[in-house]
Amino acid sequence: MTTDIKVPGFPESVADGTIVAWHKKVGDAVEIEDVVADVETDKVVFEVPSPVSGVITEIIEAEGTVVLSQQVIARVDETAKVAVSTASEKPSAVDAVVPSTVAASGELKINPAAKKLAEEMGVDVNQVSGSGKDGRIIKEDIQNFSANKSAASTSPAVALVGERVEKRVPMTRLRARIAERLVDAQHTAAMLTTFNEINMKPVMDVRSKYKDEFEKVHDTKLGFMSFFVKAATEALKKFPAINASIDGNDIVYHGFFDVGIAVSSPRGLVVPVLRDAELMNLADIESKIREYGGKARDNKLGIEEITGGTFSITNGGVFGSMLSTPILNPPQSAILGMHNIVERPVAENGEVVIRPIMYVALTYDHRIVDGREAVQFLVSIKESLEDPVRLVLDL
Repeated sequence: MTTDIKVPGFPESVADGTIVAWHKKVGDAVEIEDVVADVETDKVVFEVPSPVSGVITEIIEAEGTVVLSQQVIARVDETAKVAVSTASEKPSAVDAVVPSTVAASGELKINPAAKKLAEEMGVDVNQVSGSGKDGRIIKEDIQNFSANKSAASTSPAVALVGERVEKRVPMTRLRARIAERLVDAQHTAAMLTTFNEINMKPVMDVRSKYKDEFEKVHDTKLGFMSFFVKAATEALKKFPAINASIDGNDIVYHGFFDVGIAVSSPRGLVVPVLRDAELMNLADIESKIREYGGKARDNKLGIEEITGGTFSITNGGVFGSMLSTPILNPPQSAILGMHNIVERPVAENGEVVIRPIMYVALTYDHRIVDGREAVQFLVSIKESLEDPVRLVLDL
């Protein structure tokens, strides 16, 4: 009995996706819910599970193919078993011998899509072994044959010292979407950036004093980001325009504070959202950020975790950035940029002292936010971080 493996159902905001990886091949055994492929959309990567246990008998769509929601991409036979090879036998994918690619009538068994691809790539289909059902040649067979032939004809010995090598690869769906959104932001918003500097010594002292006890009690490390999220949330309460967005001719003032935290992933920058950040304590924030970081590395973030958000924070300091002007994350009206902490000479009470200083930047949409509000917002964050007791006393 053969069962279809289908692309998961996409949300309304996702039109299609691209198969970026197959984790199984024809002849492989799978258990129910085993992940057989990954489908990348412009938001997240969906895992494609096997609906039943059995043996993969056909892979219909190859890596790089654009697929739709609920599209059939492979088939699995629930009755087939993986064959056990012996020393005297050539290993076989399934318990039955794979039929020849030539039917009894003498006609080559090949899918129309595979035949078209072979013509486009100049592949002699008579040299290709079929891995599809009944030994039929499928698109993946043509692609694998062409790739293997190209690899065999390329010898490392012909590479010359100092050769100017170029590599051309298509953008990932996420990278293309990021590019589109950033260009749209520059074209539609009146972006302006204001800067300030923060003496991080008070926060560093608190962190140094309590980090061990904090980790013991809350089972998570105490970082700087949680302080910035709390400081930003308190500042957003004072300046609601910075937590607002434009919808047509209307300004939407959000009565909640969903703070997006920019996180690096193998696919690019993603911005998971801390929902109702104003209700979270430092431990809640740190724990959630750690969870999001792990999911981002493993491409496990769901759409509901990276959509929405009323304000964003990005930390270029982890990469050594001294100063930058972050770009808005539409339709949000502002984004806070953190940078690295460097000891600098500053004046305090008429004397020059060395302090750990961080430059911060606030990029905002001047259509909604006035310069005065933007400057005072950064000053509010500065005051909270240079005197962390304010965060406890809600000042």
